Amino acid sequence: MQNQSGCEDFIHPVLNEEVRTISGRYMLNQEKRLPYDGREVLYYLGCAVLDTSCCGTAGWTYALVAGFIEQWKYRVKADDLWVTRVKPLRDKAQQEKLRRLIKDKEPVQQVNFE
Repeated sequence: MQNQSGCEDFIHPVLNEEVRTISGRYMLNQEKRLPYDGREVLYYLGCAVLDTSCCGTAGWTYALVAGFIEQWKYRVKADDLWVTRVKPLRDKAQQEKLRRLIKDKEPVQQVNFE
C-alpha cells in the first residue's frame, strides 16, 4: 500500500525457499543493502530455472530492487515476516544507473524493480 509520500510497505520474503511455477522455479537467496546517493537501496539476489516449459530450458541469476529504505524492519506481520517502508524507484534514468551499479557488483543477468 502506497501513502502520500510515495512510500510502500515491503514484506521481506523468505530466503532460500523455492517457488514452483508452471514453467520452472525461482528462489531469492540473499538480502542486500546498497548505499546510493546518500540513501540505502534494498535489493535481493535470486536465481531462476525454466525446466518444465514447452519452449526449452534456461537459467539465470537476477536482482530484485525493492526501493530506497525509509524505515527498516519497523514491524512484523502475523506470519512473522518483517515489513520495511520503502520508496520504489520509478525514475527510468535512476533505475538504469542503479542497474549498472548492481550488475558491476553482482553476478546477475537481470536487475528488476518492484
